[in-house]
Amino acid sequence: MDNIKRRDAQLPYISDEKVFEEQKRARRLTQELNTADRADFGKIADIVRELLGKSEGAMINPPFYCDYGSHIEVGKNFFANYNCTILDVARVVIGDNCMLAPNVAIYTAGHPVHPDTRNTMYEYGIEVTIGDNVWIGGNSVICPGVHIGNNCVIGAGSVVTKDIPDWSIAAGNPCKVIRAITEADRKLYFKNMEFDEEAWAHVLEIQGR
Repeated sequence: MDNIKRRDAQLPYISDEKVFEEQKRARRLTQELNTADRADFGKIADIVRELLGKSEGAMINPPFYCDYGSHIEVGKNFFANYNCTILDVARVVIGDNCMLAPNVAIYTAGHPVHPDTRNTMYEYGIEVTIGDNVWIGGNSVICPGVHIGNNCVIGAGSVVTKDIPDWSIAAGNPCKVIRAITEADRKLYFKNMEFDEEAWAHVLEIQGR
């Protein structure tokens, strides 16, 4: 089995010349994205569409970094803010209506713990999945193999090493569930601050209520 097949099977593999050759496409496209006119939203959207393996109306504020791009699948209305890094050695699958704040890092890549084994140049990639309607706060890190459920909020500065269940607010290093998101949160926009009547009426209109 060659190293590309080993990588894609989430087995230990070595980044040989064939692996590096696959990365060239993403390097060219991310360079184009990161040097594009920041006000040319159409061009940025076109590059993002070409870069990612699957997207539907995705928006990324450059700079953005990834290993392959083709291993990243995002749903509708995806938004990643400045300086996002996704090491997509394995697949990264993100649902609809997800937002990544600045400096979010998603890592599927890793290396053996023992130095003797690590120094053989073997590495691995374990997929990450993120559900629908997830907001990940700034400077958060999502580690290999993590699954984040639907309708979650990950607090800024979190290091997510374990799965997070649906409808959770989670934060910290290591990231832990703080509480569930409930109906009482619906009318709040920041902590205990409620939408004013004008804005709330518009929210209901948008939601078709």
